[in-house]
Parts: sequence; structure tokens; C-alpha cells
Amino acid sequence: VPHTHTDTHPITMSGKNRLVTINDDVLKHMARAKVFKTCETRINSMDFCPGGKYLVSASDDRSIQVFDIPSGKLTGTIYSKKYGVDLIRYTHCTSAVLCASKNGWDETIRYLSLNDNRYLRYFRGHRDRVVSLSMSPTNDMFLSGSLDNTVRLWDLRVNLCQGLLQKRGRPSVSFDPDGLIFSTALSGNEIKMYDLRQYETGPFLSVTVPHSHEVQWTGMKFSPDGNFLLLSTTSDVIFLLNAFDGKKVVEYRGHVNNHNSRLEASFSPDGCYVVSGSEDGTIHVWERDTGKEVIVWSGHPLPVSVVQWNPRSLMLASACRNMAFWLPTSSKTHD
Repeated sequence: VPHTHTDTHPITMSGKNRLVTINDDVLKHMARAKVFKTCETRINSMDFCPGGKYLVSASDDRSIQVFDIPSGKLTGTIYSKKYGVDLIRYTHCTSAVLCASKNGWDETIRYLSLNDNRYLRYFRGHRDRVVSLSMSPTNDMFLSGSLDNTVRLWDLRVNLCQGLLQKRGRPSVSFDPDGLIFSTALSGNEIKMYDLRQYETGPFLSVTVPHSHEVQWTGMKFSPDGNFLLLSTTSDVIFLLNAFDGKKVVEYRGHVNNHNSRLEASFSPDGCYVVSGSEDGTIHVWERDTGKEVIVWSGHPLPVSVVQWNPRSLMLASACRNMAFWLPTSSKTHD
């Protein structure tokens, strides 16, 4: 029977009413504060709302779960039994999300109300599986990348696609923190960056990431300050690029990815650390600039496919089939 297990560490909003500094010492004393064993299958995606108060997750068992972070509680579960759910993303409203289908026959992107499990809008146009979604941080625009070799630009207020780019391979997409630039990662280790206001004229920057062989991208994220671009792959390497010239800064290694898994990588809230899941159930944390591995956390019984920092506090969520919340022990937090 699914159940929730609580460890000895209390779940609180770390950093509330005080400034918490993230450093190697704090990270080495992070611990699981709470573990939820409420899904029967792999959790495939999750997202914090911009304010960090809520976390939403999607599972291969077609469930969507909402967590209240200040209380550390699972507050609701709804189901998308007909379409399945993947790539769940908050919009600018904490009661609505975007999600892709996961049923093998329908590629519609859905705009879903979490309050009443009602679809607010359908975005049709992709002809193969949607593998990447990115919500603009500043307005109602969002990007989608699909195995149909297209990247599409949408507006939450309109059903019809607002822009189309033809791209080869499995594309990953991401807006920068200002919502003015977006980037696409393509086959052939190519990265292309566009100005949203004139993307029709083509990319203003195109680079090929140097590597011994071609990689397949599984995710892409800008750092909180917009200066770096983090690229996860189906192999055992994660890349950090300079977002201004596209040059490779460092590679992160040490995690296990022997089966071409989609393992999420994320920045810490201050952008100074990078974290990723691993097929062996561990979580790896590196210094951003040097690629030095700081700590490896363990505790998951299955591959950790999704991991994200709370954007507003020193708290991290990771998931295999179970969802875990991580916090620093009180003796290692510094004002």
C-alpha cells in the first residue's frame, strides 16, 4: 500500500526569514527531510512554481501530485488516465500547468487546471512525441520541441501555434531568465540561440559543442543569472556552456547513465552548483565553474530521473518512484 514515510529531520522552508549561504559545507550536510512513497511507477517530471511554495510532479502511472512546500505535505492527486502525463510545467498561475501526453498516440500539449482537473486549452500541431517544454518566465509564451523535427512557439491565450522552426533530431528548448532569448539543442551537438523578437531571421549564435562523439540532448537550462547553459544528455556527461559565446566551460562526470536514461540536471538557486540524478539511485553535486564533485547523496532505491532545487530556498526535491525532499541540517546553515 502506498504510504508516506517521515524521517527524523523536520521539513521547514530553509532560509525563511534569514539569508542562508550555500557552500560546500552546507551541501555535505544535506539530509532527506521527507520521503513520499505514493506513486506506483517512475516520476517522470516535476516543477516548482516560480515562488517556490508549490511543487507539482507527473508519474508514469498517469498521476499528477501537488506538494505544499512550507508544510511539507502532499496536498492533492489527480489523474490524466486517457492521455498520460509528461514534462509537467507550471504556468504563471500556481493552479495551472502545461503538460505533454504520454500515451503513444496523441501529441497534444494540454493546459490543465489543477483545481478541478479541467483542460483549459489544447495545443495541437506536433506529429510525434513532445520531448521538451519551456515556459517563458515573463509572459504567456512557451516553447515545445518534438521528435517530428520541429520547435514550436505558443501563447497560452491562443490555440494556434505562433511560430515554427524546422529542426533535426531530438530538440531541447529553453527560455533565458529574461524571456528575451531562447536556445535550442539539436542533433550533431549543435546549439542555436534566437532573439524572441526576431527569431524568423534565424539564430544570432550557432555553435557545435566539442566532444568525442555525437550526444543526444535530454534537457537544457539557463543559469539563474542567464550567464550559463546547462545541457544534460543520454550518456554519462553533462555540459556547461557560456551563454554569450557558446563555448564549453566544463563537463560534469561521475554519475551513472549506462542505459540512455533521461536524467535531469539543475542549477542551485544561486547558480553556483549543479546537481544531477544517477541510474544507481544517487544524486551528484558539482561546483559549477570547476566541475569538482562536492558530494554524492544516496537513498533512492531506483534511478533518480528528476532533481530540482527550490528557486527560493535551500531545499531540493529528487524522485525515482519515490519523492524526496532534502534540507541542510540546522547546525550547518549559516546566516
